[in-house]
Amino acid sequence: MDMTTASCREFVKVLASNEPAPGGGGAAALVGAIGTALGNMVGSLTVGKKKYADVEAEIIALQKKCDELQKELLDQVPADAEGFVPLAKAYGIPKDDPNRDAVLEEATVIACKVPVHIMELCCEALDAIAVFAAKGSRLAVSDAGCGAVIVKSALQAASLNVFINTKTLKNRAYAEELNAKCLGMLDQYGKLADEIFETVKNGFFK
Repeated sequence: MDMTTASCREFVKVLASNEPAPGGGGAAALVGAIGTALGNMVGSLTVGKKKYADVEAEIIALQKKCDELQKELLDQVPADAEGFVPLAKAYGIPKDDPNRDAVLEEATVIACKVPVHIMELCCEALDAIAVFAAKGSRLAVSDAGCGAVIVKSALQAASLNVFINTKTLKNRAYAEELNAKCLGMLDQYGKLADEIFETVKNGFFK
């Protein structure tokens, strides 16, 4: 079942159950899409306003980009579930099976791919939200700030779904490569999200 077609209540109900998916990765993807959409809303409230005519073309281009990011993030909800299936099956292989380690290793690598991609998409979203916050309608700037912190949480959540798997990989060189990539995204874009939030927040006290 593609949980993105379910109601919010149904999604949360299944998330809280003992079903293996959706889990942290799927939740991160959905939250990332929501945060991206909040930033995108600022664009929608900016376009067509005379006050922002000089940035309209840039905002429209960003809206198109965010439309694509929202769709791709939502696509990662079922993709994450599909990526977890081989790993769940691999853990069910008897421990005395000589092929278990190789199958488990391959399945673990597969399970890392979607959460890494979710992180990449969140980074792109934060770049867009930074522009919406700086150049979009001042009447909706709080939504850009909200979008930034929400996407940051999705970024962080997705990273944990990588790290829990890289910890068990036998190929430590590959594991450390993935870890370094994810830690880099967390550092750079976590800071960007914090900067957006602080700028928006401080603007209310001037």
